[in-house]
Amino acid sequence: MPHRNKTNDNAPLILVVDDEVSIRKTLIEILSFEGYKTQEASDGEQGIKIFSEHKFDAVLCDIKMPKMDGMEFLNKALEIAPDVPVIMISGHGTIETAVEAVKKGAYDFISKPPDLNRLLITIKNALDKGTLVTETKVLRKKISRVQEIVGDSEPIKRIKETIDKVAPTEARVLVTGENGVGKELVARWLHEKSTRNASPLVEVNCAAIPTELIESELFGHEKGSFTSAVKQRIGKFEQANGGTLFLDEIGDMSLSAQAKVLRALQEGKITRVGADKDINVDVRVIAATNKDLLEEVEQKNFRLDLYHRLSVILIHVPSLNDRRDDIPQLIERFLESICADYGIAKKGIDDSAIKLLQQHNWTGNIRELRNVVERLVILSGKTIIADDVKNYANP
Repeated sequence: MPHRNKTNDNAPLILVVDDEVSIRKTLIEILSFEGYKTQEASDGEQGIKIFSEHKFDAVLCDIKMPKMDGMEFLNKALEIAPDVPVIMISGHGTIETAVEAVKKGAYDFISKPPDLNRLLITIKNALDKGTLVTETKVLRKKISRVQEIVGDSEPIKRIKETIDKVAPTEARVLVTGENGVGKELVARWLHEKSTRNASPLVEVNCAAIPTELIESELFGHEKGSFTSAVKQRIGKFEQANGGTLFLDEIGDMSLSAQAKVLRALQEGKITRVGADKDINVDVRVIAATNKDLLEEVEQKNFRLDLYHRLSVILIHVPSLNDRRDDIPQLIERFLESICADYGIAKKGIDDSAIKLLQQHNWTGNIRELRNVVERLVILSGKTIIADDVKNYANP
């Protein structure tokens, strides 16, 4: 029977699988009081049926149960949804089995009777891990869809060579260039070719976060540290621990946040908003900006010491107008991916149409070129001709 928390429909959903009614009810009461939504099952067989029908954020599962024990439940659950953390509940006689379960993929185990603090901390950590796994998968999916940095022009060759040299090191990198030139793609490949590529690449768009929230976003906050802080939040620095943190549009970051980022880079420590305890973090920072940061330093908008910390290696990504020789290759790549997304045969394009696109003033850079190619795919016939470019390139 499902239990719903009335106050928050977005709360994590946890499945409790245990044949002991008293343990099951106690766990559900605790979880509901803490604001989680729950569903319950009295044995592994019923549990796996419910698990396969709903999208759970975590599972608490007893080891010794009738019909289907916890180990069998774990195996089947990992087949259905391998990223959902399963926490095993073990009696005194099943500790060795619980350890074996962790080796086979369980997130952790809790002894009976469950200690309240340990239970809640384990669940919280499991939910945080689930979020990170999801974010990492999304990022890996993105990079797998863009197989390479397209182009053979001299500036692009230099960028690829620099990435190959710099990626395996721990050097911080500052990527500069106009909006839409592909700074994010450079950051992705720096991470992908680094020794940290098995750990998360976490992105923060500094320009998209209000100034009053940037510190909470980067460093996290404790419950009650400000009016809307209804629960503890893990910041991006902690999420990226062991991996790479990509600070996009860092020129838009407030001076107070800059000071804290500088400390994190200098000391490898951060402090959550509303906390007095330092947290050690091992993060490689890649930053990007469309601004001239030295000019921002002159205008007292950016810290010079932070600039020097971030710019151990500088990579400038040229505008599309400065690499027009790459436009034919980019068009081909976009035609392939866009036509595949629309489920249609790849359209051809006349040389005269390509030449017109090479002469265009690309103020929006690669992002604008992709939009134009998509528009041409939609509005043109089987082959894109010069007249199509004249009619549709400028909406």
